[in-house]
Amino acid sequence: MPTYGAGVNDQPLREPTLLILTAIADAPRHGYAIAQEVEKISEGRTKMRTGTLYGALERLLEQELIAVHEDEVVDGRRRRSYTLAPRGREVLAAEAARIARTAQEATRRLELGGFGSAVTA
Repeated sequence: MPTYGAGVNDQPLREPTLLILTAIADAPRHGYAIAQEVEKISEGRTKMRTGTLYGALERLLEQELIAVHEDEVVDGRRRRSYTLAPRGREVLAAEAARIARTAQEATRRLELGGFGSAVTA
């Protein structure tokens, strides 16, 4: 299992992890709302199945990247909402910065490639 932190040798986040953390970065959400946000953020490319989502949420809880915000019973069913833990916020911020640096370098190299402006802002 990859470990995430603030060190130089850290693994990049896998896309599902990145999308889940991004989905709860601005507000706590319950599982179904997280799945909807993941689909929205990924522009429909990623649709998380229930088992995959809840397995990932349990893993992220164990890694202390997310925390339970609220645990309630609605219509006889447990409904848990999740929020970013402080460590999750640090990891997501570091990953966002890494992705931004990579995108910036890719854009710079495309512009140097002599084929005109391949990328527009």
